[in-house]
Amino acid sequence: MKQVILALTITLGLLLSASAQQTLKDSSAHAASLTQVVMLGTGTPNADPDRSGPAVAIIVNGHSYLVDCGPGIIRRAAAATRNGVPGLEMKDLRVVFITHLHSDHTLGLPDLIFTPWVLGRTDHLAAYGPSGLQDMTKNILAAWKKDIEVRTEGLEHANRTGYLVDVHEIKPGEVYKDENVTVTAIAVKHGSWDESYGYRFQTPDHVIVISGDTSPADSIVQACNGCDLLLHEVYTQEPQHPMSADWQTYFAAFHTSTTELAGIATRAKPKLLVLYHQMFHGVSEGQMLQEVREHYAGAVVSAHDLDVY
Repeated sequence: MKQVILALTITLGLLLSASAQQTLKDSSAHAASLTQVVMLGTGTPNADPDRSGPAVAIIVNGHSYLVDCGPGIIRRAAAATRNGVPGLEMKDLRVVFITHLHSDHTLGLPDLIFTPWVLGRTDHLAAYGPSGLQDMTKNILAAWKKDIEVRTEGLEHANRTGYLVDVHEIKPGEVYKDENVTVTAIAVKHGSWDESYGYRFQTPDHVIVISGDTSPADSIVQACNGCDLLLHEVYTQEPQHPMSADWQTYFAAFHTSTTELAGIATRAKPKLLVLYHQMFHGVSEGQMLQEVREHYAGAVVSAHDLDVY
């Protein structure tokens, strides 16, 4: 009888051990596919020292995928690395998706091209974005021609590949896919820009939609459709200092108000709405959130630089 009990105990222990091992494997697999969204910049053209220019990093399995490169992107990536975020070391900054060619979204492109190269990146930078990105990149490389010559031919002995850029001028639809992510470009309306895009990221465990700069767009609602995170630009509906008629016309054509965003989010049903590229117009962050919450019942937060979701 004791032998039978002992055998059952050993068998049960083995079963529990196998179950525990499978649980560990499942947990490891989940951890391996964990997606992080890192706010590298949440600002606007305003020279706010607390908010760098618009830039977001999607981190999947330790690989980073950047959206936009506003001023300060490289320093913010270094700060996120110091904070323990994986995938944002200089050598890992290899893929960027540009929403549109406004200066506040692209002034960090020379920094993204050259600084990681100077610090040891050997891979080409892959850049995806609207028509005109090829000319912009070509002119950036021409502007820094002397720098490239001195670094590659002089005593620094820099590599000859890490500053090169593979530019992909895109159209709406799937624009990128690898083992970590599928990226879809979403056509949006940004005033008089002929091309402006948002992006949808499908990872193993998350769907993230980033609006870029846009007036209210049904395409964002359709792309989200219950997504995990919707990152959307916004401007306050009730500024303390009323805008002139010209500026009211501009913002209505180029951007999305708090009330309009509440309507978009109500239809899109994200698990979390994240405000970024916030145009406060003199009101507090809390007031802007309240403006959204007055018309939207879902979860919403206002992003700050280096926030991680």
